[in-house]
Amino acid sequence: MPLTDTAIRKAQPGPKPRKLADAKGLYLEISPTGGKWWRLKYRIGGKEKRISLGTYPETGLRDAREKADSARELLARGQDPSDQRKAEKARNVVEDAAAARAEAGLPPEESFEHVAREWFDTRKDEWAPSYGEKILRRLEVDVFPWVGFEPISSITPPQLLTVLRRIEARGVVETAHRALENCSQVFRYAVATGRVQSNPARDLKDALRKPMVKHFPAITDPARLGELLRAIDAYKGTHVVRAALALLPMVLLRPGELRKARWEEFDLDKAVWTVPAERMKREKAGKLFGKPHVVPLATQAVAVLRDLHALTGSSPYVFRGERHHDRPMSDAAVNAALRAMGFPADEVTGHGFRATARTMLAEQLGIAESVIEAQLAHSVKDSLGRAYNRTEFISERRSMMQHWANYIFALMKEAPC
Repeated sequence: MPLTDTAIRKAQPGPKPRKLADAKGLYLEISPTGGKWWRLKYRIGGKEKRISLGTYPETGLRDAREKADSARELLARGQDPSDQRKAEKARNVVEDAAAARAEAGLPPEESFEHVAREWFDTRKDEWAPSYGEKILRRLEVDVFPWVGFEPISSITPPQLLTVLRRIEARGVVETAHRALENCSQVFRYAVATGRVQSNPARDLKDALRKPMVKHFPAITDPARLGELLRAIDAYKGTHVVRAALALLPMVLLRPGELRKARWEEFDLDKAVWTVPAERMKREKAGKLFGKPHVVPLATQAVAVLRDLHALTGSSPYVFRGERHHDRPMSDAAVNAALRAMGFPADEVTGHGFRATARTMLAEQLGIAESVIEAQLAHSVKDSLGRAYNRTEFISERRSMMQHWANYIFALMKEAPC
């Protein structure tokens, strides 16, 4: 006989679990402590199974029968109610996790942003912090806002191209190409980790405009260089900036490498400056494990440094800050001085002295490219494709640096060699 609400309310627990049958496998189980659970017994695949349909009185008789009917409908379609319940619980877990991530401001799992950040965390230790920050910032500003929350497996080439076109439309074509390369790296990582089958960024390079290659402005005309050198010699600014301006053409280093110079790196008696690897523009491995960069100093450079030592020798920095002697001078100081002397930004910058030296050493003095590139700390390959060691050509580099200093000093005195 089917159960009634009255019979359920009057049912008392016994010393052992009791089962009050309703119909078609539905029954109420009463524990010795008085708890009441609805159960449904069924068979599937030749096996007898049971599922719980709730507790009484929270789940009444009518509700229990409706749940039992729903389970039987699944059985009629060949589906196991227990498996369906497990799948539903799994979906709820995923949905709850997604809601928690959204509330915390995190991207959905397996979205483009989620995979991109995972890729970034995998690779970031290989890069200098500043380089990694630029990559992440580029993705955060130009890519994540539009496809960050999209499932990475759903992103198509046209969809990604739309994102890149938006960057391109701002006139920063080179940034668009860099963003494309970063996206391609993320998708290659997704392929390797089984998230996607192919890389939708692979064939998009030719769909973007080609970036205009911009070199740092540099003076390569001997007469004009002579004018600049005379302006530097007559510069009325601070002694520290004047010394930096005088040395930049002679040492072939980047302005940032120069301005952070420390006195402990110099041996003026041997006329050599040893720049630590971590200060050079290299990949992180090169900064951590690479050899320092050796700069042979011409006699004119040594003279500038000895004169400057009287002023800044008590500071760790050769080019100390004007107000804070425990810091290097501002990174804008050199370019600001060039502008003050009347040389515009489209003609010369602090970084441009390297291009000036590279061009004129080859064209005016006939120095071998391999020697010039070694002093510029560029990787140069020989005829067999092997990279030259940066410490090679020391003798040739020393001769070159003195020859170059003599040449530019002659230009300054309006008597070119």
